[in-house]
Amino acid sequence: MPSTATELELLRAFEPVVKFTQGEQFYPMDVERYVQNCSLWVHYPDGRDERIAARGELNLEKLVQPRAFDFGSVEYLRFVAPQTLQESVGALSAGSKLHRAKKNVFKAGQGRLARGGLLARLVDALFSLTLLARGRVPGAVAAQAELTYDELQQGQEKYVYHGRVVRQNGWTILQYWFFFAYNSWRSGFHGVNDHESDWEMILIYLYEADGRLYPEWVGYASHDFHGDDLRRRWDDRSQLDRIENHPVVYAGAGSHASYFRPGEYQAEVSVPLPKWLTQAIRLASRFLYQTLGVGSANGANPFRIPFVDFARGDGLSIGPGQHKEWTPELIGEATRWVSEYRGLWGLYARDPISGENAPAGPMYNRDGSPRGSWYDPLGFAGLDKVPPPPLELPMIELRVRELDDRQREIQSELEPQARELQELGAQLQAMRGNPHLAGKYELLQMEANQLAARVNALRREHSENAALLASLAQRAVKLRAGIPDDPHAHIVHLGKPVSVSRMRFNRLAEFWAAVSISVLLLGIVAIILFAPQLLLAGATFMILIFILLESVLRGTYINTISTIAVLLAALGGLTIVIRYWDALLIIGLVGAAVFLLLQKVRELRE
Repeated sequence: MPSTATELELLRAFEPVVKFTQGEQFYPMDVERYVQNCSLWVHYPDGRDERIAARGELNLEKLVQPRAFDFGSVEYLRFVAPQTLQESVGALSAGSKLHRAKKNVFKAGQGRLARGGLLARLVDALFSLTLLARGRVPGAVAAQAELTYDELQQGQEKYVYHGRVVRQNGWTILQYWFFFAYNSWRSGFHGVNDHESDWEMILIYLYEADGRLYPEWVGYASHDFHGDDLRRRWDDRSQLDRIENHPVVYAGAGSHASYFRPGEYQAEVSVPLPKWLTQAIRLASRFLYQTLGVGSANGANPFRIPFVDFARGDGLSIGPGQHKEWTPELIGEATRWVSEYRGLWGLYARDPISGENAPAGPMYNRDGSPRGSWYDPLGFAGLDKVPPPPLELPMIELRVRELDDRQREIQSELEPQARELQELGAQLQAMRGNPHLAGKYELLQMEANQLAARVNALRREHSENAALLASLAQRAVKLRAGIPDDPHAHIVHLGKPVSVSRMRFNRLAEFWAAVSISVLLLGIVAIILFAPQLLLAGATFMILIFILLESVLRGTYINTISTIAVLLAALGGLTIVIRYWDALLIIGLVGAAVFLLLQKVRELRE
């Protein structure tokens, strides 16, 4: 691509192909139609909400009008108006009919709960209950948002990305921002959260050589990954699908997170436990595995809730040569709705952990602070430390020259100082045995120590520079020969789809995963009502039975029995120690006394 190409030409030349999952309800749209169908609100610190503009009165120009609010106020859009119970029921019914009419029905397959154990499901149940106390988006809002979005598409079908071109440190960066009217991950696909509106983004990094621009890296915003893990090299066909010059993005169902490969990705939410408890659990797990051979090798925290992000790519595909084509819109800091509106792009649900609150725009975080991916797109994907390919060899050659000069400087400094240190050593040796030179000896010794430290530092620097020069020389040879690096060398955590191992009695396992926690809770209630004196023993017995049933369904019966046996043995040993500690102490002391006596008698004989 010529380096003189316009920003729009660059964006179109490399625009991505986005493949969605069957059952997806929302696709990238333009912000103008969305804003025109929103109302604008402000939430004050005292808990009041005030409507600033009603639906139908708002447009992008009014959105960015200056307004003064108190500290702690939150400005937000609202795509779906508050609903009565009757309206909510009607929206849910109409949404189901719409799915059937479009034959756009999602099938989860093996559910996320069946992928986690009993403890994970118990923690998940607690997480679900927190939604009752936290602010959350009602389920009917998702249905009404889908109906409204469908009406907009029926009026004018458009699939939009908002593109931006940035130039930093020798890189030309193409940013593709995708705006969705709604994130339906929780209500539509059993995920973590729902929220009105959604902003997602990918980046393509180009370098210039001989008057042309060439793609080198691609970065996708994704769950649970940061920095270097977000990017893949353009020629890495094992990790990056491309259709000619267009990278393929597999979008998560409802969440719209971007993935490099199709499949089902397990995202995990950690329960916020005290640090000491988390470390204790990890150490105990590691001890059980390394010492007793049970459990897992990584000492993982079991208090993690598994959520599945479905990025199958079997639904609508948008991009060059696909079912639907893109309508690009250029944006930048001169675009007023980008830079001048710092509020949320959807409902402020008052969720303290922000999972159900709408996001802010591409330039800002929810609190109005600048978004890192906007002002530092290189650092976002860990490329701030990576020079463009044409610049790396000249940088290395310059550094080699600088180090060579420094090595010569060190040699010129080192030789006279090393000679002076030897002379001081000779003087000190001559002064020994002469008490009248004690004061002079002490001063000279301090001077020699200081000089020795300087000589040592110079020699260390010279040695380290020599090692660095050797590495730089090897790197320069590799670059001149055009030998490519390992495309995965920068990746710390490689995101891979979950390989769904088939359970025994698969349907029964799914059913059990759905009802087990409720059955357990009802069983504990029954014990409380009919045999409260057996609460501890009964609850323990029930949990043990549940664990055994779980192991049968998962085909891990033998491993579970081994783990239980080890734990029971440890518990039995602890009980014996507590019950007979005095006798055990006496036996230990007697044994120690006999051992020491035999050792000393053996020494006497020798």
